[in-house]
Amino acid sequence: MSTIEELLQKHALVLPAVSMGAGNYQPFYRVGNLLFLSGQGPRDEDNKLRTGRLGENYTTEQGAQDAQRIGLQLIATAKLALGDLDRVKGVVKILGLVNCMPAYTEQPKVIDGCSKLFKLVLPDAPGHSRSAVGTNSLPGGISVEIEAIFEVD
Repeated sequence: MSTIEELLQKHALVLPAVSMGAGNYQPFYRVGNLLFLSGQGPRDEDNKLRTGRLGENYTTEQGAQDAQRIGLQLIATAKLALGDLDRVKGVVKILGLVNCMPAYTEQPKVIDGCSKLFKLVLPDAPGHSRSAVGTNSLPGGISVEIEAIFEVD
């Protein structure tokens, strides 16, 4: 078990099952020591997408929970790509998109759900750069979408 998985277990967090995706893209692509992870939406325990619009029918707290779920999915995707999470050195960047009303301004608080998770499981990593962007629509009506770039060995 990797250090990341031990920390997840310590905090009662479970990596979800992930797949190679569908369509004309891959869920990950590695270039040198960078692992690019495709954008993902939040899935519940039954693997169904969670939908909602921040500032309309979804709270900032629900959005942050969804961002954390996506963080777990991204870590699971990294494990699928690398086989061993001990090969993850850190997170370089995340891009978070928040499905929200025009007046909604708490996008950073939503995406912080993912950032906090990454800091929890990579406590010695230097942190990451991040963008948190509001949009009026996301595929399937999902609340949040996040993509990431990991540094790996």
